[in-house]
Amino acid sequence: MNKRIKIIISFGIFALFIALSLFAFNSLRANINPQISIQNHLSQKEKATDFTVIDSEGKEIKLSDMEGMPVVLNFWASWCPPCKSEMPEFESAYKELGGEIQFMMVDLVDGSRETIEKGSAYISEQGFEFPVYFDTSSEAAIAYGITAIPTTIFIDADGYVIADFQGSIDKNTLNAGIDMIK
Repeated sequence: MNKRIKIIISFGIFALFIALSLFAFNSLRANINPQISIQNHLSQKEKATDFTVIDSEGKEIKLSDMEGMPVVLNFWASWCPPCKSEMPEFESAYKELGGEIQFMMVDLVDGSRETIEKGSAYISEQGFEFPVYFDTSSEAAIAYGITAIPTTIFIDADGYVIADFQGSIDKNTLNAGIDMIK
């Protein structure tokens, strides 16, 4: 076979492979319901791991201080676009349910890319009113094995982890998680 024909055939096979891959990806993505993506994989209830963070005034707050009310625990950073995209949903839920559910919006502070000042400025600029806490020692992130943000964990009033979700959360998914801990 001519070298040129081999190249054309190789290119055609590669293009067909890409087209089939895109088709398969889009078909699978269309079948994913974000509400079902909430992970409730625990066969037994697991007590939420306690940790200490600080609030905007520098006061230490523990997760266990929230026991007695359901908690929506969210890990985020101001440089994270998916985190930013979900913040309005959390704000809306906080305004509606803040008296019934504790919202712990934990900013993962590393001291360089994310600082307390950067996180606070972002929250202030956006006009968000939900409570923000700062994980300056990575204690909370380590306690929950956070490897990607945003991550949201739903904890019931007795202090047990009921479900978690990794990635940006939409209104329906947030409400489904909240319904599980009410």
